[in-house]
Order: sequence, then structure tokens, then C-alpha cells
Amino acid sequence: MLFDLKKWVGGLMMPLSFLLLIMGVALILLWCTQWQRTGKVLISCAWLFLLLLSLQPVADRLLRPLEARFPTYQGTTSVGYIVVLGGGYTFNPEWAPSSNLIGNSLPRVTEGVRQYLRHPGAKLVFTGAAAPTNPVSSARTAALVAESLGVPAGDIIMLDQPRDTEQEAAQVATLVGKQPFLLITSANHLPRAIGFFHARGLQPIPVPANQLAISSPLNGWEQAIPQALYLAHSERVWYEGLGRLWQRLRGSQESQGNN
Repeated sequence: MLFDLKKWVGGLMMPLSFLLLIMGVALILLWCTQWQRTGKVLISCAWLFLLLLSLQPVADRLLRPLEARFPTYQGTTSVGYIVVLGGGYTFNPEWAPSSNLIGNSLPRVTEGVRQYLRHPGAKLVFTGAAAPTNPVSSARTAALVAESLGVPAGDIIMLDQPRDTEQEAAQVATLVGKQPFLLITSANHLPRAIGFFHARGLQPIPVPANQLAISSPLNGWEQAIPQALYLAHSERVWYEGLGRLWQRLRGSQESQGNN
């Protein structure tokens, strides 16, 4: 129940949902009340924020510091496990396996396969429970993609119970113990994920995937025209900010509970 509530509240607080909600309130004020000035201010501010968050220079400037925490991993440290955290997915058996991985998931899996090829003998671990309306888990869907790319089924481990990063850290702890392992997730999610794994006393080696903030040259129109792509970049910043706030609050509550 708490997990579902967290997802609902978090979804409503994302920039697009929140700004549309503000615009809706503003329209009600403009059409149904005498609060005309307040309505005009609200809708103007919401429109301006939506515009700014949809521009590449703004969105990627917000996202870049978060993704820059850990560089692309090129090391060759000997490890027994390569852990790939779950993300968005669906499952249609008629599709190509990779088409079932949504958004951030496919880059995580492909980076996992890349690291698997660079670390002979390591096991490739996929995490993620099944969605309530899906009989196939996120971990299983990712494993099918890895198998389609040539990874033997015997080298794949699926942890298909965790529903969020905190639960993933707990289940990975039972598998890897205190030995170092590669931890692969989206670059913007990695700082928060590392916190959960360190809290379990684990030794993850951070491996970022799915970097989004663009630093290479772009055409002028790509920077000047608002796009849904860059709004999604801004949403990642907001999402991870809310996640870190929740992480700190949970940490404070647990500390107080242990005193």
C-alpha cells in the first residue's frame, strides 16, 4: 500500500503533472471565480516553467551535475557479479525482446552485457519484480534480452522480488555478501542507488549507463525549440531529487527508531 501511494504521489509531483495541475487550478480561478489576477499569475508561471524545463540548455544544465558523479566505467577489476537494476518494461511475446524494455532499461541491460563480456566468469544479475498487471517480471524481461544478445542462460541470475531500489539492495546483499561487484543503473539514478547499497554494508563499484545530458555541440534550433525529450531530462532531476529527499527522511526515521 505504501509503495503504491508513493508512486501515485510521486507521479503527481512530476513537473508535467504538477504544472498541468497548476494550470487547471488557474483556469478554474479564471472561469469560475473572482480571483482573476491570481489565475493569470498561476497560469503564466506554470507556462513559463514548462517552457524552460523543455529547453535543452536548461534541462541538461540541471541534469549534468547529477550524471557527472561517476564516469563511464572502463576498469577490469575481477568481480563475481554484475548487477543490473530493473527499470521500465512491458511484455509482448510477439515483439523483439529489446522492444519490451522501456526508457532507461535497455541502456542498462546493454551496458550489463558489455561489462559481462569484459569480465569473463562473472554472473549477470537482473533485478525487478513483476508489475501488478504483468505475469513476467522486469528481471525476466531483461534476462530474455541478454540471452538474445548471446549471454548464456547459465550465467544469468534473476532477482524478481524487489519492487524498488531499497528492496533491490536488500536482496542483492543476500547474494553477493561483502565482495565487490559492478552496480549498473542509469547515471542519474546511480548516486541514490549507491546510497542504498552502502547502507547495507555492500561494496558496489558504480557503473553508469544511459547518460542523457548532452554536452556535445547541437544545432541552434535543437537548443531553442522546447521538446518533450528535454522535459523528460528535467523530470529525471526532479524525480531523483524527490527520491533523495525520501531516502534521507527514511534514514532519519530509522536512526530515531534505533535510538
